[in-house]
Amino acid sequence: MFNLIRKDIVLQKNTLAALFLGLCVYLILDASPIWVGIAFSIAISMNAFSIDEKSSIHILLNSLPYTRKEIVSSKYIVVALFTFMVAASIFIGNIMIHGEFILWKEILLMVAIVIVAASFMLPFCYKFKSNYLLIASIVAFGVYLLAVNFVFHNLNDKMREFIHMLLTLQNTPLYLIVAISVITLYGCSWLLSVRIYRNKVF
Repeated sequence: MFNLIRKDIVLQKNTLAALFLGLCVYLILDASPIWVGIAFSIAISMNAFSIDEKSSIHILLNSLPYTRKEIVSSKYIVVALFTFMVAASIFIGNIMIHGEFILWKEILLMVAIVIVAASFMLPFCYKFKSNYLLIASIVAFGVYLLAVNFVFHNLNDKMREFIHMLLTLQNTPLYLIVAISVITLYGCSWLLSVRIYRNKVF
């Protein structure tokens, strides 16, 4: 399974270099590290998935001495690995560019949001295709814009207040509960994707 993980990293090396360069630009522009980290982590993870989406690639992978469980598991490990790489880059980049540390709560929130998003996106991609996910994302974004403009005018402010409240909480056990919940969700998503992929015909 190590070779499957290595394969994703090697295939993504040019994309990773370009995205990390873009990440530095956003940090220089003083953009929100949380949202930048979320966007970059999801983009890298979904790109890694879309590379392997052709049926011919899956036929090749299944002809190699790997079980379908290992193929899916490697993808979940890669997503988590890419997320932590982005988080580490933001942490180090912020020190180098702005000379200040990012709060561990911000890093934890960023990682948690990416992992939760991936928990829903990966089974969807294994069941259907990533281009359907793109269509669903565009539709969801359209619905969000309509809701903000016509129904919930202060939705963005409420979201900012909620995130600020999470970052200012001093309840450490709550963060532990959130971390366990996110890991549990990711594990359940992992098992679901294994089941979907195991029954898939190429």
